Formats: sequence, C-alpha cells, structure tokens
Amino acid sequence: MGAPEKSQSNTNSMQRVKVYHLNEDGKWDDRGTGHVSIDFVERSEELSLCVIDEEDNETLLVHPINPEDIYRKQEDTIISWRDPERSTELALSFQETAGCSYVWDQICTMQRNLHFSSLNSETFHSLNSELRELPAVELTTLPLILKIVTESGITDQMRLTELILKDHDFFRNLMGVFKICEDLENVDGLHMIFNIVKGIILLNSSQILEKIFGDELIMEIIGCLEYDPGVPHSQHHRNFLKEHVVFKEAIPIKDPLVLSKIHQTYRIGYLKDVVLARVLDDAIVANLNSVIHANNAIVVSLLKDDSTFIQELFARLRSPSTSMESKKNLVYFLHEFCSLSKSLQVVQQLRLFRDLINEGIFHVIEEVLQIPDKKLVLTGTDILILFLTQDPNLLRSYVVRTEGNPLLGLLVKGMMEDFGDKMHCQFQEIIRTLLDANALSGGAQRANIMDIFYEKHLPELVDVITASCPEKSSNASEGAARRIFTKPEVLLNICELLCFCIMQDASRTKCSFLQNNVTEKVLHLTRRKEKYLVVAAIRFVRTLLSVHDDYVQNYVVKNNLLKPIIDVFIANGTRYNLLNSAVLDLLEHIRKGNATLLLKYIVDTFWDQLAPFQCLTSIQAFKVKYEQCLESAGPKSTADAVDPRRRVDERALEKEEEDYFNEDSDEEDSASASNTQKEKPASNIQKEQPKPHLSNGVAASPTSSSPRSGGLVDYEDDEDDEDYKPPPRKQPEASEDEEGELLRLKRKSALVEREQEPSKKPRLGKSSKRENVFAVLCSTLSHAVLTGKKSPGTAGSAARSIVAKGAEDSKSSEENNSSSSDDENHKDDGVSSSEHETSDNGKLNGEESLVVAPKSSPEMTVNGS
Repeated sequence: MGAPEKSQSNTNSMQRVKVYHLNEDGKWDDRGTGHVSIDFVERSEELSLCVIDEEDNETLLVHPINPEDIYRKQEDTIISWRDPERSTELALSFQETAGCSYVWDQICTMQRNLHFSSLNSETFHSLNSELRELPAVELTTLPLILKIVTESGITDQMRLTELILKDHDFFRNLMGVFKICEDLENVDGLHMIFNIVKGIILLNSSQILEKIFGDELIMEIIGCLEYDPGVPHSQHHRNFLKEHVVFKEAIPIKDPLVLSKIHQTYRIGYLKDVVLARVLDDAIVANLNSVIHANNAIVVSLLKDDSTFIQELFARLRSPSTSMESKKNLVYFLHEFCSLSKSLQVVQQLRLFRDLINEGIFHVIEEVLQIPDKKLVLTGTDILILFLTQDPNLLRSYVVRTEGNPLLGLLVKGMMEDFGDKMHCQFQEIIRTLLDANALSGGAQRANIMDIFYEKHLPELVDVITASCPEKSSNASEGAARRIFTKPEVLLNICELLCFCIMQDASRTKCSFLQNNVTEKVLHLTRRKEKYLVVAAIRFVRTLLSVHDDYVQNYVVKNNLLKPIIDVFIANGTRYNLLNSAVLDLLEHIRKGNATLLLKYIVDTFWDQLAPFQCLTSIQAFKVKYEQCLESAGPKSTADAVDPRRRVDERALEKEEEDYFNEDSDEEDSASASNTQKEKPASNIQKEQPKPHLSNGVAASPTSSSPRSGGLVDYEDDEDDEDYKPPPRKQPEASEDEEGELLRLKRKSALVEREQEPSKKPRLGKSSKRENVFAVLCSTLSHAVLTGKKSPGTAGSAARSIVAKGAEDSKSSEENNSSSSDDENHKDDGVSSSEHETSDNGKLNGEESLVVAPKSSPEMTVNGS
C-alpha cells in the first residue's frame, strides 16, 4: 500500500501549480493552487488545460489549446500565454521542474497534431494516436510525407524509421518523383524532396544511412540535396563528384569491396562537410563519423590481409626504375594507409606496423628524407610520428642497429636545416621521443641511442650554434662574413633539445657537455640580437646547474661561464623583460640551492656590476645569502688561517706522547728521560716552532721568542714533586681585563691537570726520572697560571734551567720575568715606543702558547712547544 501512495504523492506534486492572472496595473494576481491536467472538456472535442482547486475541487482554469496561441516557458517552472477570450495574460507556476517540462512537451505535441488535422489526414487523431502507415510516394502526396517526416515526435520518429525500412520501394519511388520534378523543373516539388531527404537523414538511423549511402542511391540522394530552399541557386554537387574528383590508385586495388568502401567514405565525408554542414547536429555528425570509421577499418583490414598487395607496394617503392611522381604517390598512399590503421584495434594495429617494418618501411623513410621535396619529407616524418605514437620501441630497435644509424643522422640534419613550415619542430619531436627516459620499456635501446647521439650528432648541433653567432672581434663585418645564417627558430629548438638531454641523463653531462665545451658554445647565443635566443642560453645554464653536482659548479667557476650572462644582464639595464626575469631566476636558483661556491664566485667576481641593482629583491637576497655563507664558514677558516701547520704538529706530538707512555722497559724509560733532559739549543727550538700570528693576521716578530728563565724555582728534593706548590710570587698590579684573562687561564690549566692525572698516576712509580719530568710539568702549569701572560720560550727555558743549571739560573730567570712584566705594564698604560716592541710581541706569543698548552703533552711543555 505504501508504494502506490508514494507514487500518487509524486504525481500530485508534479501536477501542482499556481494560477496567475495579470491585472490592469501590470501585477500578477494569485487565483489559487490546484492540479493541472490535459484532457477533453465536456461537450467539446478540444483538448484543454484544466486546473482543479486542491481544496474544494472547484475549476480554477479551463483553457483550450489553440495551435495559433503562442506559449512561453520561463525559468523551467513557468508557462505563460495570452488568453484571447479574457484578453489578458495567464501563467502557471509549477512546483516541480519535471511537471513543467512534461506539460510543455504535451502542449508542443498537441499543437503539431492540430496542424496535421488541418490537412484532413487520418494519420493523427489524438494525443496518443499512432502512425500506422506511410502514404504512397507520389507528387501529390509530397506535402503529407513532408509533414510526417518533419513534424513527428520522438515516438513517431521511431515508428517512421520502421516504416521506411519496411517499405523497400520507398527510396526508389522517391527518386523517381525527384527525376520527374527535375525534368519538369518543378521547383516547389524539388524543395519538398530536399526537406524530405534531409529529414530522413536527421532521423539518425544507421540502417537508413547505410541504405541511402549505397552505390545505387548515393548520387541521386546528393542530387536531391542540391535544391536547398535556403540557397537562391541550385548547387552542382554531382557534377563536382563526377568530373573534378579524381580517384588515384598508386597501386591497383583489385578487391571491389575495398573500392566501394573507399568511394562511399569519400562521399559521406563530402556530404557531411559540404552539403549538409549547416544543418547537421552533433549526434548526426558523430553517427556519420562512425560510419566512416567502420569503412576505414574494413579497407585497412582487407588490404593488410592481402600479402601480394603489400609486397607489390614495397617492391615499387624500392625499385630504382620507379619515377619520382609515382614514388610520391606511393609515399602518400603509404602515409594514408598508416593513418587509417588507427581505425583498427590496438593489437591489430601493432601487428600491421610490425609487418610494415619487416617489409622495410624505415629504409623507405630514409630515402624519402633525402629527397629535396619538402612536402614529401614532411610526409615521411608524419609516418615516423605514427610509429612513435603506437610504440616508440619500434623505431628505437631499428635505430640502434648499424643499418638504422643513418636514419638518426638524417633526423638531426633535418632539425638543423630550414625546411620551412616549422618542420624542424617535427624532427625535434621525433628525437625527443627516441631519447625520452620516461618510457616504460626499452631502457637499453634508449641508452644505446643516447650513446650514438652524444658521440656523433651532439657536436654537429653545437657547431651550428657556434657558426651562426658573431665572434668577439673588433671587425664586425669580417665576423658577419664568416657567420653562417641559420633561422633563429632552428637555434631555439637546438637549445631546447640540449636542455632536454641534460634532464634525461645528468650523468652524461660531465662527459659530453663539459669536456666538449658545449656550455661555452651555447653561451655564444648571448651575442645574438634576438632576445629569446639569449634567454634560451640562460635557460640552458639554469638547466645545467639544476644537476647539483660539485664538478659542474667547479667547472662553471673555473671557466668563468657566468660572465656572458652577467654582461647581458648589465647591458639590459633596468628594463623589465623576459631577459631580466631569466637572469634573476638563475640567481634565485643558485641562492635556494645553497651553492656556496657559486655564491662566492658571483659576489666576489661580479658584485661591482650587480651593486647598482640592489633595489631588486633577488639581488638583495643573494647578497644576504652570501654573507650568511661567510659567517658560517668564518670560525673554521679563521682557525685554519692562524696556523695551518698547528694541527699537523699537534698530531705528531700526540703520537710521540702515546709512544712514550707505551714503553714498558726501564731502559727505555731511562733513555726517554735522558732524551728529555738533552734539549736542543734555544735557537733551534725557535726555528722548529711554528711562527705565531697576531689577531689581525700579521706574523709576530721573531725577537719576541727570546728565552726567559723567570717564574720557576729550583727543587732540592724530588720525592714530594707531586704535592709541591711553589711559593706565591709578588705580581705586578693588573687591570680588570688581565684579571679576567688570568681567571680563564687558571680554569683551563686546572682542567688539563684533572684530565692528565689519571693517566699519569699508574706510571709514576716506575722511575724517578719520569717523576722528575712530571714534577716539572706540574710546576710549570701552576706557575703559568700565576705569572699570567708569558711566551712559550719562557716556560721552555725555565724547564731547561731547572734540569741543567739549578737554583742560580732560577734567580736570573726571575729578573728577566720582572722586566717582562714591566714591559706589559707599559703597554697597558698606553705607552708606545720601539723599545717595548720586543716585550709586547713576547706577551702575545705567551697568550697563544697558553691557549694551545691544554691540548699539548707534557713533553711539549718541557720542550717549550
């Protein structure tokens, strides 16, 4: 029960309307809401629009449908018209769009039926009447047939199609009437026959189209369509098809079905594109195209299955006795044959192409590309593109063979030559497809093709660029005389192909592009006056740098390759154009890629030229990135610049220390201790010691390394060396800066002592000589903290004086130390004189020595290193 009720509610909502009446003030008055229907009214034979009130079932509107009334549909839900009885406008506003569309279709259908009833025809009797049969085709019944064909609804059109197909004599009789009217020059009859034939075609029935496009009727049907009422003069389509259209057979076709389909396909195309081009809708055009497509498939299938036909075709193409005109027709036929193969299924098309390759079609194309006829060369390239579209590996497998190498050379040659009509673009497209790395298969074949291309043909393309660009010579006329003219479009395509090669295989860039100076030659384009060629060269460099390879960047910097680009950028000035944007994009790419080497190269080399363009955001960001790179690399480079030999010396001393402590025998310990006591002269120590540097990078004076023996005392007893602390010395008053420096040095020395004590204690009991060495180390470090800033020579000579001379030398060392402290006080007071230079340099050397000392071994301290 629920389903019928739901269906009833849906029907009611579709029929629910509001009735409006236009009053004298020009406003719409609402007359009520009800349900609309189309039915016969009592005591009347006319169909009428009836609206019954949904509340009290009163009649709100009764309007007889008149074929003369004009109905209007507005906004998909409103139907309005003018009622002649009330002399006013009426309107129905539907609740549902579907209900409005349904009633509108019914009104239109009834108006057409009312027109037929005026002809006293018994074919249509009511809204639901059915077309029973067609009238006999005679000159007197042409008006009725025309009405039936042109004014029938969708249902009647289907019935009409069935009746036409059922009546086998319909078209024969209609063509007979056409001949009579043409002989009698009955223009009205000819116009009616034109509309009848056009209406039958517009029925869009494949069976009817197949019937009228047959060899028996096609020419007469085209004759009927010559008499278009909309054209003042009759057309002469039959005369054109019979006399002006010539069917050329490059090779005789013996199958009559193939010939019939070829002729039919041409005539259908002529009918579609010429005769009825103004009246056909998309559905009819699509149906006609499907007929053409089916005919092409039949033709190609029949021809490819005929082995004798294919063999004869290629035999004539290869025969030297074949005339040039005949060879042209054969090539054109081969191109059309390959083009029509697209009508086949993919598997059948691939099988056909492989059969053509076995017959030697690529060898034929090689011969075609060497013919001077540009149109014939264009046809040959079109055939290659058809093969590449189907499967690129078909052509790749031929090119990699020895006999196929000349074909690739001809393609490269065709790209370099000016064939006109932008044919070089087709050659470029073929080469790009062969080299494309994104192919799903054929990787080995593509690699072999790239090897052949880079080895044999890349230099040819680059030489074309070099030969077409002016030289850097003062004599411009002489350079122009040597220059070979090449169309700029050819140079642009060559540059684009080179960029494509870089993106396909970046690993070959090093071997082919850099070693053969390809980049330098491409940059010759910056000398051309065509701005888009200059931009192409910049884009090539941009593509090259996108490889992100250190070798490429070093090559660019070493050969100063960006100089031509910066020069054209400066010459362009402040003009905002494509050249300006290309250079800025290149700089932005370098900046975002963190290419530190290129950043430093550009700023260090070209900043004087780029400085006037700092107003540009890209230039500002480039300089900021450069400064950031300098800051990040600053501490490391500064440490290396202070003393590049320091790290080597430290590694050598650490190795010596490790060997020293790894010795186990007492004899080796004694020998090592004696070697420690046998020191070199102070002058030799100074020669071996790396020359220190001042903070500004200036080397310190060698006089600052003079030995001082102050700051250390002689020891009477060696048993308590580890616990011994030298008595504090009276130090000169120091400034706040010096006190901070002393505190820092104390912390460093204490840290060194803690790090070194665990490694020393297990070995201190082996030999008294070794204990002496460590005693000297501990006392030296402790006294270095107290004395502050001293030179390395001071600590070294103090150690030597303890081991060799004793307490007397210690006193003289203290005197020297006091003099050194006086010199430091003079420097702190701001006194500057030549007498203080030696002591000042000594103080700086002492600072460096103390900074390095925590990383050094005990032997380094004793030796004064």
